[in-house]
Amino acid sequence: MGLTPATKPSLVSYDPPSQDGWVTTRLEFLVNWGRANSLWPMPFGTACCAIEFMATAASRFDLARFGMERMSYSPRQADVLICAGRVPFKLAPVIRRIYEQMPQPKWVISMGACASSGGMFDNYAVVQGIDTIIPVDVYVPGCPPRPEALIHGIMMLQDKVRQQRSISDQQQYEEITIDPSSRFYIPAAQIDELSEPFGNSVHQTRSAP
Repeated sequence: MGLTPATKPSLVSYDPPSQDGWVTTRLEFLVNWGRANSLWPMPFGTACCAIEFMATAASRFDLARFGMERMSYSPRQADVLICAGRVPFKLAPVIRRIYEQMPQPKWVISMGACASSGGMFDNYAVVQGIDTIIPVDVYVPGCPPRPEALIHGIMMLQDKVRQQRSISDQQQYEEITIDPSSRFYIPAAQIDELSEPFGNSVHQTRSAP
């Protein structure tokens, strides 16, 4: 880019072949586009739905097409919690703490009938829907849902992320605190003691024999 002759200093010339390409867009659109196409899932599989989720990440269905091939087994490095399977009340405080450890922005996919509504386990031991513990963005029905159903749910989540007011609306990132008197509340130290022998994403060092 250079000035034309001194008699017309207000005019400029532009030679496209000699310049790099450029594009203009809205910052919010660009941020949402990047987030939607680089989701890092945090797998929380407890039952048969987890097997279907594993198949989704295999070569036939290839979850990597959606920028989700990087499974984050640390909640602090994930932004999508995929709950695949039933959640007993004993495990409810654990999944709640995993959700709290995930940084904002974050989303939740409830995969399968058991995670979404308790499924066939309408009894005293199983949570009747994880939306009583953590907020859910997308529900994937089925018992268990096929990998295609999970992929459809992921595409729905991507559409939701693209439409978010990620910069202008900060209220959507406010954390939902749990009531200490709730049955789902267990102190962090007690959660570690409860889940430590099994090895988990909350407390990754495994000291049990």
